[in-house]
Amino acid sequence: MKKLSLIILSLLLISLVRAQNTKPNIVIIYVDDLGYGDLSSYGATEVQTPNVDKLAKGGVMFTDGHCSAATCTPSRYSLLTGRYAFRKDAAVLPGDAPLLISTGRPTLPGMLKQNGYRTAVIGKWHLGLGNGNVDWNGKVAPGPFEIGFDYSYLIPSTGDRVPSVMLENHHVVGLDPEDPIEINYKKKVGTDPTGIENPELLRYPSDQFHGKTIVNGVSRIGYMSGGNAARFKDETVPYQMLHKARTFIDDNQDQPFFLYFAFHDIHVPRLPDARFLGITSMGVRGDAIVQMDYITGELVKHLDKRGLSDNTIIVFSSDNGPVLDDGYSDEAVDLQGKHQPAGPYRGNKYSAYEAGTRVPTIVYWPGTIEAKESDALVTQTDLYASFAELIGHELAATEAPDSEAMWSTFTGQSDKGRDFLLEESVTLSLRHGHYKYIHPTNKKAAWIKEEKNIEAGTSTEPQLFDLSSDVGEQVNIAAKNKKLVKMMQAEIARIKNNEVTR
Repeated sequence: MKKLSLIILSLLLISLVRAQNTKPNIVIIYVDDLGYGDLSSYGATEVQTPNVDKLAKGGVMFTDGHCSAATCTPSRYSLLTGRYAFRKDAAVLPGDAPLLISTGRPTLPGMLKQNGYRTAVIGKWHLGLGNGNVDWNGKVAPGPFEIGFDYSYLIPSTGDRVPSVMLENHHVVGLDPEDPIEINYKKKVGTDPTGIENPELLRYPSDQFHGKTIVNGVSRIGYMSGGNAARFKDETVPYQMLHKARTFIDDNQDQPFFLYFAFHDIHVPRLPDARFLGITSMGVRGDAIVQMDYITGELVKHLDKRGLSDNTIIVFSSDNGPVLDDGYSDEAVDLQGKHQPAGPYRGNKYSAYEAGTRVPTIVYWPGTIEAKESDALVTQTDLYASFAELIGHELAATEAPDSEAMWSTFTGQSDKGRDFLLEESVTLSLRHGHYKYIHPTNKKAAWIKEEKNIEAGTSTEPQLFDLSSDVGEQVNIAAKNKKLVKMMQAEIARIKNNEVTR
């Protein structure tokens, strides 16, 4: 009876939105490398995040919310397509990679645009651009425009990779045509100093992989020459993003809009603005968390200022679990102190263990959804179908094939989460209730421990954990639960062999 009442309530809410013909604005605030334990609302004590905490206290705060993968590019792909990234064989992309999302594939922004929304992406992209031979001095396409966005203001890949410029729509911002950009990921171009050759010029040391062209005192992945007037200053990028987001909101406040606001914080290189330096005892990683919280607060305040908050859904989450040393020696490890970036969970970014994908997940819609904490098992992959459900868009047979409509769960009206939830890393893992299964693999993952000091979580044998009594995934119970292991293996096989899951 209670379940029926929740379903009726959810249907009434959806009907009310449609009847009023006032589609809600949608803002996804997507943080980079933010762990489950990195917010004070999720248990952090060494850093305070009052602005995000306000969202958590006023919305639905999920304790079992997941991105789709333990690394950024796959998670972003699944978020925007409602499709598992392994189907595209997606991995972390180099800075000169072609556009990962096919221009003919349905996307979340494309679906919303089809239904009357203005759409924008602002911040880190890292989903590839062009067709494999980008001319950074001309029109950079295809890109966000070609997959459903009306406006874009981007870090083309990520901050630790060249080109270290901002891309607005199809063109590099502030480029001097007399100083053209050249990018090469295989050999040095130009005469710019590199971290490998000139470590004395660095603000902090890097590993060899991140030791190429120096921009803003930090060496990056890949070689770059030219474009000096266009090169960004890491410290100002969050403010530039905020300014562009405010402008987009102002320009589109009289119609429904979708804003995908993708932070670069707290990804490396961590270079927070001077006003945040030293604000925590955790060094630049902690300071970057506070900076992220501030920018989030300013974005929410702008919605309030424009009178849009009551008609705006905010989803706050992260693209993967936390990482401390990810190529730069910025004292994040030395100054960690008592802080636990992954909270009580095992693993980090890159890992098949739970902390690889269990991330802060908050849905906030003041005046419409009630504040609560939910332990429902949810994934970002389901946002596509859930927003389609809300606005009355009927998904085509091959649209968002791995996305399930879970709107009543995302708004806290139902406590029912996913029956099965896939987690992608070096291997595939599966959640079912409180059980966590990690599929065996022979893929080489030693680099994760050797280079990142992170447990990969992989094995050539099946792994099964009971998270209700073993939240730290310490006791492998696979040998004693062969029937359950077989069922979990069969479900992974079904998912892999059947793209259309609805």
